[in-house]
Amino acid sequence: MARATDQKLFLGGRLKRLRRDLDLSQTGMAADLGVSPSYLNHIERNQRPVSAQLLLRLAETYDVDLRSLGQNDAASAEALSELFADPVFKGLSVPRHEVLALADDNPAAAEALTRLYQAFADQRARAQTAAERGGAGLEDTPADWVRDLIQARRNHFPEIDGWGEAMHAELSPDPLGLDAAARARLKARHDLNVRVLPVEVMVEWTRRLDLHRRRLLLSEALSAASRTFAVVYQLVLNEHGNDLDALVEAARPPDDVARRLLKVSLTNTLAAAVLMPYGPFQALAEDTGYDLARLQQRFGVSFEQVAHRLTTLGRPTARGVPFFLMRVDQAGNVSKRYAADAFPFSRFGGACPRWRLHSAFRTPGKIVTQIVETPDGGRWFTLARTVTRQGGSGDSDLAIGLGCELRHAHRLIYARGLDLDQPETTPIGPACRLCPRHPCAERAAPPVHAELQVDGWAKSVSPWPFAT
Repeated sequence: MARATDQKLFLGGRLKRLRRDLDLSQTGMAADLGVSPSYLNHIERNQRPVSAQLLLRLAETYDVDLRSLGQNDAASAEALSELFADPVFKGLSVPRHEVLALADDNPAAAEALTRLYQAFADQRARAQTAAERGGAGLEDTPADWVRDLIQARRNHFPEIDGWGEAMHAELSPDPLGLDAAARARLKARHDLNVRVLPVEVMVEWTRRLDLHRRRLLLSEALSAASRTFAVVYQLVLNEHGNDLDALVEAARPPDDVARRLLKVSLTNTLAAAVLMPYGPFQALAEDTGYDLARLQQRFGVSFEQVAHRLTTLGRPTARGVPFFLMRVDQAGNVSKRYAADAFPFSRFGGACPRWRLHSAFRTPGKIVTQIVETPDGGRWFTLARTVTRQGGSGDSDLAIGLGCELRHAHRLIYARGLDLDQPETTPIGPACRLCPRHPCAERAAPPVHAELQVDGWAKSVSPWPFAT
């Protein structure tokens, strides 16, 4: 957060974060901005304020939204506030301004502290599970490591977007469409045929490579969009496998399982970048007010594929609305969690039951919108819709929640006609154990930050009343 002293702006942490995101050294950024490396070093250490002239150079050189430099890193600050609410910190009162200063001035340290807490929370959960089962603890989860890495990159990989645009340009001229072009290229360059087989033959698999017979086998249970995605996935894996391996190794995964999971995730990202090339996709999104149906039609993809792609639009010269995404099943289990910027929900738990993501199951296939307000006063425009789980039974729908900060909502077709200056909002919170809101009839667990008030003479609307 910018600290004002006689109208001077000290944005060292912000500038350091921007330089890191652009993969620049201090010398490189100083040369781009026409200043000395020592001057830039002083600014990053908050020993010199940022001048108006330098702000303008930043905006012109890197296509930076100057408003973003003066805002708190909400995602990091809320994650820190969440972890400091843990009972392990009982008696240690960390004021809000110190949390914001840590998130803004030392983003790498804030991220390191958050990851350390995640490791601690995972270890504690494993110990509890082991105690309940009377056995040994569980192994670390490679999926958590991959998720944290992707979130640290804000779900944006510029190299992958470049490869995707290039391959799309090569495939798109085919008059029969991109799916046919990808299948033909698999056959011509890699001697692989694509076959669609009955569910009874594929059994548990939706996609499988049969190298012995040179066949890519797809289940008939897949939708047309998912079949095309599977074909493109195999194509990019064959043609960019070494490039993806290099990205994986540069991330230094802790074990082989994490390594393989990360490669699968990056291959999925590249397949999406081929089907929905960054430039055309971002331009159409802006032109149509982020109309997901129009994007589906233009690029021949599913609702979930479009929603996921919208969380990756972080190119400095053509940024999209910074969306977050969450996917849950009917039991509330979270299976996807991505964000291009801030994320309003608990990093270490599920979503608030007051968010309409959960009620979307009552209106299958229809988009429901809602403006929610988090305990810190942040406001978010959200939309949710169910999708069918690919390869599953008809009653195994999932719900996709997509949202952005309210200040971006005017760019969305789904917010037209709403009073965004004085909106009707629904107060929500993080995971119930961390939520400070009281009373709440939907609270599913007692809070960790407050003592319960048990009264045999009265009954609260909340199952777990506590002092505020």
